[in-house]
Amino acid sequence: MNYLKFDKQQLINLEYSLSKEILRSNRAGAFASTTIIGCNTRKYHGLLICPVEQIGGKHVLLSSLDVTIIQHGKEFNIGIHKYQGNIYEPGGHKYVRDFEIETIPRTTIRVGGVVLSKERLLVENTEQILIRYTLLESHSETRLRFQPFLAFRNTHSLSKANMDANTKIEFITNGIKSKLYANYPYLHMQFSKNTEFIPVPDWYYNIEYAEEQARGYDYKEDLFVPGYFEMAIKKGESIVFSGSTGEVNPAELKRKFTIEEKKRVPRNDFRNCLINAAQQFIVRKKERTEVIAGFPWFDSWGRDTFISLPGLTLSIDDPKTCKAVLDTQISMLKEGLFPNIGTENDLSYNSVDAPLWFSWAVQKYAEYIDDDISVWKRYGPALKSILKAYRNGTGFNIKMQKNGLVYAGEEGKALTWMDAIVDGKPVTQRKGYAVEINALWYNAVMFSLELAEKAKDEKFIESWKNIPEIIRESFLETFYCPEKSYLADYVDGEYKDLSVRPNQVFAVSLKYSPLNDEIKEQVLKRTKKELMTPRGLRTLSPKSPDYKGVYEGNQEQRDKAYHQGTVWPWLLGHFCEGYLKIYKEREVEFVSKLIEGFEEVICEHGISSISEIYDGNPPHKPKGAISQAWSVAEILRIMRLIEKYK
Repeated sequence: MNYLKFDKQQLINLEYSLSKEILRSNRAGAFASTTIIGCNTRKYHGLLICPVEQIGGKHVLLSSLDVTIIQHGKEFNIGIHKYQGNIYEPGGHKYVRDFEIETIPRTTIRVGGVVLSKERLLVENTEQILIRYTLLESHSETRLRFQPFLAFRNTHSLSKANMDANTKIEFITNGIKSKLYANYPYLHMQFSKNTEFIPVPDWYYNIEYAEEQARGYDYKEDLFVPGYFEMAIKKGESIVFSGSTGEVNPAELKRKFTIEEKKRVPRNDFRNCLINAAQQFIVRKKERTEVIAGFPWFDSWGRDTFISLPGLTLSIDDPKTCKAVLDTQISMLKEGLFPNIGTENDLSYNSVDAPLWFSWAVQKYAEYIDDDISVWKRYGPALKSILKAYRNGTGFNIKMQKNGLVYAGEEGKALTWMDAIVDGKPVTQRKGYAVEINALWYNAVMFSLELAEKAKDEKFIESWKNIPEIIRESFLETFYCPEKSYLADYVDGEYKDLSVRPNQVFAVSLKYSPLNDEIKEQVLKRTKKELMTPRGLRTLSPKSPDYKGVYEGNQEQRDKAYHQGTVWPWLLGHFCEGYLKIYKEREVEFVSKLIEGFEEVICEHGISSISEIYDGNPPHKPKGAISQAWSVAEILRIMRLIEKYK
C-alpha cells in the first residue's frame, strides 16, 4: 500500500477531497496544481502554469483537460468543474476509485467494466506537462475524448470571454497548437498516437473557484475550449498527452515519461515527502538559481530565500545548490541590502533582516563544507559590505547606533518579517530596535570576525573587534526584562513593547548569542508556555488583547491576523535548535515528537508538503499557501539536527 493514498469514500466526499491539493513544479519555473479529484478551486490551479518573459509573471495556459470515456455509444465525462448554485458538472468525481502518490500522482477511474488510470508529471527542465492514460480493464471497444480548457492569463487574474481572443488553432503532428493572445507562447497539445481533432470552439462561462470566493476575491472565470480530441484505446494500452510551450516529437513521449518518472524521489515516507517538496522550490534560469518562497502564489523573496536555504539544500546534502543560490543573490546586493520581493527589473529593497539572514545562511554553508578561508574569500566582500552599510547607515533609516544596536524603520514601513500592511499602515510596524534584528546583527558581526581571523584579515578585525562587546551589553540592557523573564519584542525611544512574540527565540538559536544560558532558558520556557502549538509558534500570545486565533476572511481580515496569533511552522526550527543547545540529549525525544507530529499534515492540505501557516486556535487548521519553502526547510533542518544530537 502506498504511503499517500485516498480511497473512493474519501474522494467522492467533496467537502473532504476539495480541501486536498496537489502540486508539482519543475526547475524551469513551471508548475501544475489542482485538487486530488481534479476540480480546480483556485485561480492558481491549472495543468500548465509557467513564466512568460515577454509579459512577466506566471501564467495559466492549460487550466484542465476533461476526459470522456465512450463505450457502446454512451459517454461518461470524468471531468469536474464548479458552477453557480453549488453545482458540480460533469461530476466525474463519482467515477474515481482511488488516488495515490508514490513517485507521481495516479488516479484510477472505474466506469462499469472500464478501469482507466491517469498519471501526470512535469518535465524537469522544460515547460511541459505529460499525462499518461492506461486502459487497465475493458470488455469492449473503448474510445477516449479529450477537451482542453484554455486560460492564457496571469495567475493573479481571471479569464473572461472576449472578442480579442484568437480562437484559431493550427494542426501539428498528433495534435494542435493554440495561442489566444499576442506575447504568449503557443500551447502545443499532442498525443503519443495519432488522434482526430474536431474543432468546436466555445466558451465555458462562470466556472467558480471556491477558495477565491472564501478569500474575498473575484471567483468566476470563463475558459475557452477549442474543440476535442478523440481516439480509440485498447486494453493494456497507454496514451501520453503532452502540453508544452514547444512542439515535441510524439514518438518520444512514452519514453520521455518513463525517463522523467525515474528521476523522482519516491514519496514513500515522511522524510522523502519533505525532500521531494524541498526540491520543488528550486528554479534554475540560465545562470541564476533561485528559491520560490511558496506555492501557488509566491515568487522568489530575499528573506525567505536565506531563511529556507540551509534546510532546502544542506539538510539533504546539496551544497552545490546552496552555493548557486548564494551566488545568484550576491549579484543583487545593493548598499548593504538584498531585494525582498520583485522581479529583476523591479526590485524592492525593503527588508532589514534579509542581509542578516544571508550571513546566517553563509554561516550554515561554512559549517557544512568546513572551509572558512574559501568562504571568506567568496562571500567576505558581501559580508563586509553589509556590515559597513549597517554601521554607516543605509535605506529606511537602518543604522548602527552608538550603543552598537541596529535601529531601523520609518513611519508606514514594515521592514521585518512581520510585514503585513492594512490601509497603508503596518499591522506590526516594530520601528526602532527589533529583538531578532539585533540578535542576527550580533551573530553576523561575530561570524564575520570568526572568518576574518581564520583568513588573517587584520584590517577588518581591527575595525570590528570591539563592537561585539558593545552590542552584547546594550542588547541585555535594552531587551531583557528580569521581572518578566523574557525579552522585549522591540524598543523605540522610551517605548518598550513587551508583547510575548516568537522573535526573541532567535537570540537563543543563533550560534553567537548575547544571552547567557540562564536567560536563554527563561526565553524558551516563556515561548513554550504561551506560543508553542503542535504546528509551530504563534506570532502573539493568546493572553494579548490583540491576539487573533483564526486566520480567515477577506484580505484585510487575514492580514490583521497574519502576525497576531497565526502559527508559523518555520519558527519551530529556531525554537528546537535553541532548545537542543540548552538541554542537549536530555530533550531530544521532546523535539523529535514535535517534528514527527508534522507527519499528520502530509495528507491534510498540500499533499506531501507543509503549509505556510496554521490557525493559532485548536485544531490549528492549515491556511495560506499549500506548500511553503521555509516550513519544509526548517522541519528538514531540525530532523538533521536531531540525528546529530542522537
